[in-house]
Amino acid sequence: MENSPAMNISAVERDTGLGKDTLRVWERRYGFPRPTRDAHGERVYPAEQVERLRLMKRLIDQGYRPGRLFAASDEDFAELCMACASPRRCDGGQGEGVIRQTIDLVKANEVLPLRQLLNQAMMRLGLQRFVIDVVAPLNDAVGDAWMSGEIEVFEEHLYTEQIKSLLRLAIGNLPTGGRAPRVLLTTPPDEQHVLGLLMVEALLALDGATCISLGTQTPLADIQMAYRAHRADVVAISLSAAFPARQVGALVGQMRQMLPPEVELWVGGAGAQRAAAEDGVVLLPTLQAALDALQAWRGQRAKIG
Repeated sequence: MENSPAMNISAVERDTGLGKDTLRVWERRYGFPRPTRDAHGERVYPAEQVERLRLMKRLIDQGYRPGRLFAASDEDFAELCMACASPRRCDGGQGEGVIRQTIDLVKANEVLPLRQLLNQAMMRLGLQRFVIDVVAPLNDAVGDAWMSGEIEVFEEHLYTEQIKSLLRLAIGNLPTGGRAPRVLLTTPPDEQHVLGLLMVEALLALDGATCISLGTQTPLADIQMAYRAHRADVVAISLSAAFPARQVGALVGQMRQMLPPEVELWVGGAGAQRAAAEDGVVLLPTLQAALDALQAWRGQRAKIG
């Protein structure tokens, strides 16, 4: 590979299967790849970067999210590549098939087949596995497709509305167990993305937690009144990657101060990675972390009881 020639962006696109727009977005968003420039100012990609891009494309095709791959250390990335050498380990299974079909249907604007596909996947996999194994990676796949120009904004909105409708229907059909904790779910002002909130609500409600959702963009004073009115044990907010990073620390600190010590504050979504851990604040960077937090809360209360 050391003697392999560098490639221009068109050659990299043909070699790796990654579109030019995707390469440019990754360069701007993640700082990789890092092409040099030729005498005409055109991008030129060294051979070692092209090889890593090939491996990344292979991992993405197996269901791994780009964000996870860019965050991985060289050692972790190598382990993922070794794992994907085994077809048994890297088989995306039913979830991967649904993801690929969904993208195709969204691009084709086939609403009814899309709705049927997602509903059948949920019935087949069950709500928990559907949310974790299908919806979570599918959100990333649709987001990446939008960023690369593969789908239009209205098509991304079409997908989001189908998922929202499906999750709301599923949540509404769950039995109302009324078990602790009582979780108040919302997003703060300036955060209008509701999908992450619905995903967490589905998982918590499925595990018997009592969920009270206020929807999105609730003023902080109203969140404070709501937790008192509903006697909430937990206030859970969702912060997407689009939420201003510079506001996260101050927001979480302010919300923590307005809640009594016995009421936990759970912060989920991509924005949770920007918050600092402190007493009474539980960060939920993944959906599994939300389930872990639920079990931890119940475990602590069992000890107290």
